[in-house]
Amino acid sequence: MKLSQVALTTLFERYPILPQTKTYHGKWSYDIGVVLQGVKMAYLQTNEAVYYDYIQETMDYYIQEDGSIKGYNYESMNIDYVNNGKLLFLLYKETKNEKYKKALDLLFQQLENMPRTSEGGFWHKKIYPNQIWLDGLYMGTPFLAEYLLTFKKGERMAEVIHHFELCYNRTVDQQTGLLYHAWDEKKEQFWANPQTGLSPNFWGRSMGWYMMALVDTIELLQGSTDTKTLEEIFVRCLKALKKVRDENTHVWYQVLDQGERHGNYLEASASSMIAYATAKALRLEVLSDEWRSFSQETYQGVVNEFVFLTNEGWLNLTRNCEVAGLGGEDARDGSFVYYISEPIITNDFKGYGAFLQAALENEPLLE
Repeated sequence: MKLSQVALTTLFERYPILPQTKTYHGKWSYDIGVVLQGVKMAYLQTNEAVYYDYIQETMDYYIQEDGSIKGYNYESMNIDYVNNGKLLFLLYKETKNEKYKKALDLLFQQLENMPRTSEGGFWHKKIYPNQIWLDGLYMGTPFLAEYLLTFKKGERMAEVIHHFELCYNRTVDQQTGLLYHAWDEKKEQFWANPQTGLSPNFWGRSMGWYMMALVDTIELLQGSTDTKTLEEIFVRCLKALKKVRDENTHVWYQVLDQGERHGNYLEASASSMIAYATAKALRLEVLSDEWRSFSQETYQGVVNEFVFLTNEGWLNLTRNCEVAGLGGEDARDGSFVYYISEPIITNDFKGYGAFLQAALENEPLLE
């Protein structure tokens, strides 16, 4: 049996209703959207109703008849809150139920009113002023692209591309080609370099988010908009990531460029995200065929290093960083010690969802 099928069966048996798991207690949490993106891929590949029904049942827990969203707070201007909305495009297309359209409009309105940097980049949250985080590109920008394509005749695609260019130009390290986790335009945050405004380290999952965001947006735009700029950024980032991939296991460390340092560890969610993005970039012909062996090695590395099957035949994905950020109540400083000190857990949905997507994207390439 394919690992994607094992991962899906495990998901349905472990979590019959995602929002009611003890992790969430009904919270409108962005990582539910990461898992459901994988389920959506399975639906689009197979057209099997069980996958669509799982998405609809989960989203109907949140989306009320008037289009309001349970657990959502518009005023917080939190870009993470947009991610789950990506699933509503499918539900609206299939049902034409106005509650989904109203919820889509609400999330689009949030993006329209998000505070921005002087160059037009979305702040990560209202409580994180003047800051662009790599994570935010995944949460908001593919949604913006799909909304504009679906309801605005594909207008403003230059704005979509600008978000990626701005984030890349502001966070890239000229020496390594890697992207720092975040940038503070005002250079005021205690974690920010006073000269550059950049956070101190290259966090694996933040680059994973950015790579996924790029390929998801390229897929949406191909055929209607010139994606050359996004493709070039993707290739540059992947070349930088290739240099810091662990030579023996073919996966990535929590802090990307410090693999030899005591306490650093090979991390599942970042590695799964990059495995997904690389395989998808091959399918979309963003990458030339010479990257195929790199892609296959990476996916096999993820399977060998992080995937374990239980006695019940369920799939466990081990060694996921539970969470990492900057600033906030915990005064997270973005140091090496900070990143390696956050909890490491099994089956975190950010990692599990990314692995499901990586399996579904890689398996056809391996046939």
